[in-house]
Amino acid sequence: MYLDDQLQHKKMSIYRLSKESGIPYATLNDICNGRTRLEKCSAETVYRIAHALDTPMEELLSPCMEKRSDFELYKSSICHRLKELGDLDFILDTLQRDEIRTYYQRKWYPESLYLLAMLDYISRLNGVPLCKEYDDLRSAKLDHAIYPASVLAMCAVSKDAQAKGLSRSGAIPEFLRFNIIENEVRNVI
Repeated sequence: MYLDDQLQHKKMSIYRLSKESGIPYATLNDICNGRTRLEKCSAETVYRIAHALDTPMEELLSPCMEKRSDFELYKSSICHRLKELGDLDFILDTLQRDEIRTYYQRKWYPESLYLLAMLDYISRLNGVPLCKEYDDLRSAKLDHAIYPASVLAMCAVSKDAQAKGLSRSGAIPEFLRFNIIENEVRNVI
């Protein structure tokens, strides 16, 4: 969990954490607001924060150590997971993993919304009611459209943006709702 998530979970303010850990408020505020990266802090600072939150240091640092993969690679892995598991098992697996919420809390919005769009799309195809747990995320939308790399390459080669318009017009509605242009999720090798 990120530090601000831990604080919310423990119902603790930055000020209180500062008093209980002995770490200056300004330092903690910078960490919570992303100006200072927790994994770059001294071991003593991380230890004092973890101790004050009654959380293992590893749990506090683990989200910082996870590396984000390229979005095209991420999309491909999700499509392969769908192919391997099948529709209904994919839905169950996705709900059990709760990656949608985890990615969203990490502010990995494209990954979170892509997976939610996939879940909603596969649910619709199979007549499965939408999971209400993610209703709060369904109103989110990425600031800029994300097009498949193949469409962007086609536009670059042809020096014409027409491929974007064609791709957008044929996009799957569940993805388009989040400003993600996706036309095909099953044709993976």
